[in-house]
Amino acid sequence: MSTMLVSVAELSNIFSVLAVLICFCAMVLFILRNMVVFRLHGDEFVFGGNVHPVQPQIPQMKMMKVHIPFTFKIQESSKSSYNDLQCTLSSQVNYTLHSFWGVSIRELHLFLWRPWGAIQNAVRQKTLLSGYCQQQGITLQKGPHGDKTITMHLPSPESIDLGTPPRLCYPLVIFLIRDDTETPHPDETVALINVVHIKDSVCTLPTSILAQYLKQANGQLSCLKPLYLANGNPLGYDDEPPSVFCEAGLNSEADKESATPTAWGPTCTSQEQLCVVCQYFPLSRALLPCRHTCICASCFGKLDRCPMCRSPIRSFFCIRKEDYLPAEARSSSDAKPMPLHRWLLQWNDRLIDFLGFH
Repeated sequence: MSTMLVSVAELSNIFSVLAVLICFCAMVLFILRNMVVFRLHGDEFVFGGNVHPVQPQIPQMKMMKVHIPFTFKIQESSKSSYNDLQCTLSSQVNYTLHSFWGVSIRELHLFLWRPWGAIQNAVRQKTLLSGYCQQQGITLQKGPHGDKTITMHLPSPESIDLGTPPRLCYPLVIFLIRDDTETPHPDETVALINVVHIKDSVCTLPTSILAQYLKQANGQLSCLKPLYLANGNPLGYDDEPPSVFCEAGLNSEADKESATPTAWGPTCTSQEQLCVVCQYFPLSRALLPCRHTCICASCFGKLDRCPMCRSPIRSFFCIRKEDYLPAEARSSSDAKPMPLHRWLLQWNDRLIDFLGFH
């Protein structure tokens, strides 16, 4: 009996030593991760006077700039009902507007992934979304024009059944399709598809544009999402329709089974804004996934979180040329971190995820 008690006592000492070692290792990892920001009389602790980038290298997304000849917005002053929905649109090309009420969500997305030639044939044969909508709305054919207001109305709202949330049908879908006699360039925008939610007694969310999809002549389909400036507002339209950035190297045939690629924009602004960190260089990088456009290339290499919302930076893309920096400065801003720091940070992130503290 006494021998067993001695063994248990020895084991308890071993457990205590292990606990101390684990706590010591955790403390060392924490200090190594944060030692750059520890300062002693204004100087960096341990590393001296130079600031070393400690975050893993953030990948840059390959993007291509795409011009959109259309704009579509819902007027804020609109009564936003099925009987009176006021929309503002403009175009730089000849186009046809097609509107549909009560469109099947599943069938719409399957239809949008079709090649542009198949969609164009459906337009010519007047079978666009035939069998996929509960009621067809107005059809307008117009030439290039500035901002114009049109009113959408459904004569009998009770004629469509959207069901209870989560609904299987969109209330309203509006196609703006380019009318071209010539074959468009593969990268040209040929259609802008707008999905509109309308407030009703069942779903009381405010009337808004749920999604906008960009269709290119090469078949690529992209979901438009706004970029946000330092003031928190989305980038707005100027006198001309904007351009967007689309992920390069994607097409509808190769990516049918994957998520819809994303296009970010618009990118035109009334005046150039400065980086929120240095207030010297112009902002040139859009951060993902938060979509804040707020920093320059010089400050980007010193950050691992967005300075606006503090969310981690997973990737980025450039919205303008970064010729305001010397070539050496641009390369140093994207320099890879020290291997030891990178290894320690990876293990630290894994430990945080394992403990559920992320």
